[in-house]
Order: sequence, then C-alpha cells, then structure tokens
Amino acid sequence: MYLFPYDASWMVAQRHITEPRIISEAEVDLRNIMRILWEQHIVWTRMTITSIIKDLPDVDFVTKRLLRNPTDFKLVLKPFYGDEIASQFSELFKSHLVIAAQLVKAAKAGYSKEAADAEKRWYANADEIAVFLARINPYWPQENWKIMLYEHLAMTKAEAIDILTNNYERSIAVYDEIENQALKMADVMAEGIVKQFSK
Repeated sequence: MYLFPYDASWMVAQRHITEPRIISEAEVDLRNIMRILWEQHIVWTRMTITSIIKDLPDVDFVTKRLLRNPTDFKLVLKPFYGDEIASQFSELFKSHLVIAAQLVKAAKAGYSKEAADAEKRWYANADEIAVFLARINPYWPQENWKIMLYEHLAMTKAEAIDILTNNYERSIAVYDEIENQALKMADVMAEGIVKQFSK
C-alpha cells in the first residue's frame, strides 16, 4: 500500500545531499499550507476543465472556486511580502487560470487560431510569474521556476486534450504526474520562504 499518491524519489534524492536539521512547527505549517494550495490549484483546474468540456451545470460554481485559489495564495504570502507584492502575485496567478479556461474553450470549439493565441499568452504569463518570483525571493531562481511552470502548462494541456478526446484513463495518469510536480513546486516555494526569512 502506497502512503503517497506521487513519486517521492526526488525527495529521497534531496535528503542525501542536505544536512539533517530540526524543522520548526512554523516551517511544517508553511509546507503543509503550500501543498494544500497547490493541490487545490490542480484539483479545481481539472474540475473546471471537465465542466467546460462536458458542459456540466456546475461550471460557473467550479470556476468561481478555482479563481479563489490566487486569493488564498495572496493571504499566505502577505505576511512575508506585504499586501502589494502578494496582490501582484495573485493577479498573475489569476491570469494563469483565466487564460487556461480560454484555451480550453477555444480548443473545444475548434477555434485553432484562438487556442494558439491563448497558449502563447499562457506561456508569456508563466515567464512573468517566473521573473516575479525570482525578483522577490533570491532562493527562487527564475530559470528553475520557468522550467517548472512550463512543465505544469504542458501537462495541464495534455490533461485537457485527453479529457476532450475522452481518453480518461490517460488523463488520470497525466493528473498523477501533475500532482507530483505540483507538490514539488509547493516544497520549492516553502523552502525558499524559509531560507529567505530564517536569517
């Protein structure tokens, strides 16, 4: 029986190259809340994709819940970075979600030009987020975030295509990969905050 629904090998590898240390309760809390927020991000993204593609009656409610995610991130980041910076991240992250919905709607309707434009804006937004995170935290390298965000976008697009083409089994396999990668981003975000503010 697996205790974790994701591949934890990258965590094991990390333990071999870092020195053992005591982790405070505050750090554990931060790691947990980041993981919860990223889990909610991918769960509600999948539900929104499904609702849009399948014309489910809950689409407005699901989308509204998804768009609460950036605000929840803002509330967690505000004590560390202040309201202005936290709000800026929230807006960038909200754009990430809005563009994703536009991409799914265009793809569903068969509007290839509009879908291509949305995807271009989606990756440009990822670049903006990577630059922003690197600017506010020296332990969040821009290139690292760019790589992780590009991976996130590529997998989310693959998930949406599988749902659109009724390839549900593969969409679940892709979701497992998305979850594993999202938890990695959550830990990277938490670790960067701990390093920045523990001195």
